[in-house]
Amino acid sequence: MAEYRIGITGCAGRMGQMLVREVAATPGCTLSAALERGGHDSLGKDVGELAGLGALGVAIGDDPVALFAASDAVIDFTTPAASAINAGFAAQARAVHVIGTTGLSPEQEDELHAAAHHTVIVWAPNMSFGVNLLFALTREAAATLGPEYDIEIVEMHHRGKADAPSGTALALGRAAAQGRGVDFERVAVRGRDGLTGPRESGTIGLAALRGGDVVGDHTVIFAGDGERIEITHRASSREVFARGAVKAALWARGKPPGLYSMRDVLGLRG
Repeated sequence: MAEYRIGITGCAGRMGQMLVREVAATPGCTLSAALERGGHDSLGKDVGELAGLGALGVAIGDDPVALFAASDAVIDFTTPAASAINAGFAAQARAVHVIGTTGLSPEQEDELHAAAHHTVIVWAPNMSFGVNLLFALTREAAATLGPEYDIEIVEMHHRGKADAPSGTALALGRAAAQGRGVDFERVAVRGRDGLTGPRESGTIGLAALRGGDVVGDHTVIFAGDGERIEITHRASSREVFARGAVKAALWARGKPPGLYSMRDVLGLRG
């Protein structure tokens, strides 16, 4: 079987460089193209040298059409606006599009759904194997423990993260709501300040912390009378996200068009 051609967009960032290294180290894969925004100071440089691998013969460009045309799959950890636009390019090229971007608006999510009629899109708020297991455990715990246990979700990320709560925290909230059979948007409490009064029964609270270089910490707390259950995942390296994204790209090879998640990739139930 021919080598699987994987392109990377946002290749000069920390996550992008990690993805370059992961693709280069994965048997059966070859780095086909690398993209950055117009005007970026990395344009024209060899992406392998930028990622500390030595020359790979792939110059960083700024043309997304060329990126998708040269690739069987493209991995995209960029911005909501860019990922939504890139989904359209993926649909035109019939290339697999693996998206780890968070913070998309409902309208941008609609663009992903539209593109998925024509190609394979794997979109997940977190590509880590462990976090996706955490989603499943959260759903099961919420269903088992019932509404007498209060659910709170606490997340912490590095000081440069732009969106809050994190996409992973929101996905954990949705998993808990699914376990309880309720509408997450109706029960979510995304922050507390001032004289808020007693906690409303059945709500799901979210708190976001920012500081330092934290890659990503998430804790789901089930607080009952007399006991508390906490399920925590801590990422110490972006490598776990890169590894999951490449696994998703390989899994998607030959799949029919559609919008998939890491739950599909990992074969998790629920």
